[in-house]
Amino acid sequence: MELRLPVCVLLVLCVTGTVNGGKILVWYTDASHWINMKPVLETLVDRGHQVTVLVPSSSMFMNSSEPSRFQYEPFNVSLSVETTKKFIEDFIHFFIYEMENLNHVQVYIRYIDLIKTNLENTREVLEGVVKSETIMKKLKEGNYDLLLADPVFTGSELTADILGIPLVFSLRFTIAHSWERLCGQLPAPPSYVPAAMSKLTDKMNFSERVYNFLFYALQDFIIEHFMWKEVDKYYSEVKGTPTTTCELMGKADIWLMRTYWDFDFPRPFLPNFKFVGGIHGRPAKPLPKDMEKFVQSSGDEGIVIFSLGSMVKNLTTEKANIIASALAQIPQKVLWRYSGKKPDTLGSNTKLYNWIPQNDLLGHPKARAFITHGGANGVYEAIYHGVPMVGIPMFADQPDNMMHMKVKGAAANIKTEGKIDLLDGIKQVLNGQSYKENAVRLSRIHHERPISPREEAVFWIEYTMRNKGAKHLRVQAHELTWYQYHSLDVLTFLLTIVLLLMFIFIKTCSFCFQRCCGRKKTKRKAE
Repeated sequence: MELRLPVCVLLVLCVTGTVNGGKILVWYTDASHWINMKPVLETLVDRGHQVTVLVPSSSMFMNSSEPSRFQYEPFNVSLSVETTKKFIEDFIHFFIYEMENLNHVQVYIRYIDLIKTNLENTREVLEGVVKSETIMKKLKEGNYDLLLADPVFTGSELTADILGIPLVFSLRFTIAHSWERLCGQLPAPPSYVPAAMSKLTDKMNFSERVYNFLFYALQDFIIEHFMWKEVDKYYSEVKGTPTTTCELMGKADIWLMRTYWDFDFPRPFLPNFKFVGGIHGRPAKPLPKDMEKFVQSSGDEGIVIFSLGSMVKNLTTEKANIIASALAQIPQKVLWRYSGKKPDTLGSNTKLYNWIPQNDLLGHPKARAFITHGGANGVYEAIYHGVPMVGIPMFADQPDNMMHMKVKGAAANIKTEGKIDLLDGIKQVLNGQSYKENAVRLSRIHHERPISPREEAVFWIEYTMRNKGAKHLRVQAHELTWYQYHSLDVLTFLLTIVLLLMFIFIKTCSFCFQRCCGRKKTKRKAE
């Protein structure tokens, strides 16, 4: 009898968990976005939810045939994996090799060209969902409680609207915070909120504020005229009524922002915006035996971890030799994720790996520094474990990310043109006590939360399902026009009243003056 009661209670809890489990549809994503999404999905499965992930046949990172704890819903698209791969390669090549040889006008022309190519690819993928009777029939019959998506991959807002289910976004940022500001109504005063990818801080002088203001305006213009204009046409065609992308995105119930105040600068936020940076952070696991042996051979000097992320796996021979030469001159052992040709200048202290357990190495007691390209996932793993960074930012948000870390004192950014730059940057971080202290301080800020970022993300997803949406957290600004939002109609009304009163006052004074002067003149004539 003593054992029977706890067993019964446990069974009831298990049954209750299964009954309360929701059905979650996940919009396709890729690359580091998918890496960041997976821990949340796994936690949702652990909590008894049924998770179904849409996977296009053109995906490079999502494999619907691999064993998984959640279900995959594959769909065919006319776009090939090779086309997707080529676009990503062109994108990376533009930021790494082309930008430095182009002027500002040429950079934006090339940037707009890439946007157009991406839109063409996105449309082909979207066709595989909303124009497929088979897939849409499955999704409608699935009776999903919620759609979870990274809005960088267009189409989730349209699909959620067609299915009539709540929508939760999970994103790091958009350029100049355009989608968050214009669609989510998140306040972003350009006087102290630096535009994403502007490489500015919240402490701006006059010229920087001018630049920030213009950066916001230019990005809004590009997105409105070269992106949303085309997407709006497609959405209107599918729905059969005039529809805008921003209108549908604005219906999102919750925005899970993959950043936090350990990384970002303080700024205003709304009730349905939740900052959950560091979702994939976790304690370190034991290293493979051969790797652990190499790490232990470093003695008191410790190790340096070097990775340029999943997208950049090799470099030019010249740059690889420059980097290897610099690494050979430090006393630490170096674990370098690199799949290119072995550099001629590689030192005995450096070991090359096609893949490294980055998080586990950063969490190792012998970790002294992290040489990184500045991807958000890697930066947050370093913050989680309190490891200072040496930045070699290359493209997209990486320069901006490393600027944040540099300003907060946890990183030094270097160039790769000469070994002195890299060597000095490494020595600066390894020998400068402040870098380690600041990295530990950011780690403490990261961990001092009521609940972990992953648990918070899961909570708000479940909250949205329990309440059949979270429209009560959306501000009324969504229902206002741009001139109402900025109170221009009120200001116009008040200005009109003031001008009218001034007009009446002037006319009254003029009338009184004329009457008074008129009487005096009449008297003088009579005399």
